[in-house]
Amino acid sequence: MKKNYQFDLKYKKIWVAGHNGMVGKAILKNLTKNKLKVITVDKKSLDLTNQSETFKWIKKNSPEVIFLAAAKVGGILANKTNQTSFLYENLMIQNNIIKAAAENNIKKLIFLGSSCIYPREAEQPIKEECLLSKPLEKTNEGYAIAKIAGLKLCSYYFQEHNKDFITVMPTNLYGTNDNYNLENSHVLAALINKIVNAKKFEKKSIEIWGSGKPKRDFLHVNDLADAVYFLAENYSSSEPINVGSSKEISIIELAKLIASIVNWEGKLVLNNKMPDGTMLKKLDCSKIMQMGWSPKIDLETGLKKTIDEYINLLKN
Repeated sequence: MKKNYQFDLKYKKIWVAGHNGMVGKAILKNLTKNKLKVITVDKKSLDLTNQSETFKWIKKNSPEVIFLAAAKVGGILANKTNQTSFLYENLMIQNNIIKAAAENNIKKLIFLGSSCIYPREAEQPIKEECLLSKPLEKTNEGYAIAKIAGLKLCSYYFQEHNKDFITVMPTNLYGTNDNYNLENSHVLAALINKIVNAKKFEKKSIEIWGSGKPKRDFLHVNDLADAVYFLAENYSSSEPINVGSSKEISIIELAKLIASIVNWEGKLVLNNKMPDGTMLKKLDCSKIMQMGWSPKIDLETGLKKTIDEYINLLKN
């Protein structure tokens, strides 16, 4: 990491790739709030898996900074049953953007990785250097391999070609614009969907996949957007950097907390036939916190806001 490093986003032309996703929208909102010059492009106008189209668009529009949040994402079941598309599409999207960024002298690129690329049995809390030290979690191996490739490509460009391409490693995210579809959502959004609708339709029980024992570190997406902005201006290194809350909660306790907020008193039924995934996943965020950043939204506050947003979504 470069000491006394400072990169000013002000007056830079910034492209948020993937601006319609949960993370991209949060980053776009944060940058816009800070009155920065941001450009975007929709999927219909640009297929990021197409190398030629992507190269031409970047050359024509000449962004100086890229926030690479574009990705194919999904929950544990979607990842497990669609390894091919998760590997292929993510490889194509990120490789096209990163390569084009290097060839067009982009001043700064911020690649969004994921905590799920760390080994299944990594020592907890997970430090950045744990990457590739042990086997991956099989249920999302395709997605993880793609993200590792993106991280390494950025790292190699940094080391070999002096490109200021960095990788941010978020923990499990939730919040505004999350995906609540039970077929491909992440666990927190799925629980909000199940419990809010159980309350609405007076159901006496809901099913929770797995044992309920796995523990996760959850971060509100607005906190991630704040961290990404901070790191864009203050971090320059070939090594990835973790971003999380540094607090863990079990899936069953999370479900109970959501039920309490919703005021639903039904039964939580565990389906042990469904996979748990990694039993504990908590990031060591000492690196970013030593730099002076920490999350502002505690889990209960974030959940209340997110649940209200979901209830309003159901009304529309």
